[in-house]
Parts: sequence; C-alpha cells; structure tokens
Amino acid sequence: MLRRFRTALIAVSLLALAACSNGVVKRVSEPAASLQQLTVQADGRWSVALRLQNFSSMPMTFDDVSLALTVGDTDAGTLQAKPGISIGGVSADVITVDLQPSSAARLVVADALASNRTLAYGLKGSVAATPEEKKQRTFDISSRSTLNQAPGLPGVLR
Repeated sequence: MLRRFRTALIAVSLLALAACSNGVVKRVSEPAASLQQLTVQADGRWSVALRLQNFSSMPMTFDDVSLALTVGDTDAGTLQAKPGISIGGVSADVITVDLQPSSAARLVVADALASNRTLAYGLKGSVAATPEEKKQRTFDISSRSTLNQAPGLPGVLR
C-alpha cells in the first residue's frame, strides 16, 4: 500500500511540475557571419553576399552589421549594412553588401581568380541583433574561412 501511494505521489508531482513549464526553451546564442559569395564587378567594386546565421532558438532581427574584411592578409574594407531582417531560430539568410575594396585587396582577389587558387578571408567586427521580445544586443564576430572560384562564373568566388 505504501509503495502504491509513493508511486502515485511521484506521478502527481511530475504532472504538476510539467504543467508549470510552457515547454518552449528560449535561448539566445551568438550569431555567425560568413561570405557566401564575392563577385568582382566591372568597375572594380565587389558585391558581397553575406550569410547571417541565427543559432538562437527564437527569431532575431538583425539591425546593424559592421565587419572588417581581410582577404589573404590584406585589409579590404568594412562591410556595413543595416539589414533590418528577421531570421528565424536556427536559420540563416543572405544580404548583399557593396564594397569599394582597397587596391591591395583587389590585387589579391585578381591573383586568386587568375591562378584559380583558394582565397582565405577573415571577418572581424560586430553584429547588432534584437531577439524576439528582448533588448537589442551586440555580438562580436571573428571568423576565418576560404572561397573558391565558381566554375563557369568569371569573377565569382564562393
């Protein structure tokens, strides 16, 4: 009899505890940024497809992006945008940012394209985002990766 009472008490306690939670855990995680594509325009400017990744469990509105771009070991310039886009939890979206690169960076990219070599790049700066129903936060971004020439698309690195 005592065993049944104890089992029933545990079951009722667990049900009461489960009823207290709303079932949805909302976590804010640092977002990430990376280059999805870099296109060299005829006038020497670059069109950069910047991928913004939201690792949070809730949607976030990406308000401001300011990322210093390096190609190889050369400063290319700063990618600045105010996208104002909402990205769902554990999702990503791409924005396009135009950049007037430095002369040295143009040479690095032209050399990578001409010799069909991998181009190393780095992003360092900040992204301001507002999690759903919370205050805006600024996240520091620091990442490195590579781009390769896109087959059949001259002047395009992916």
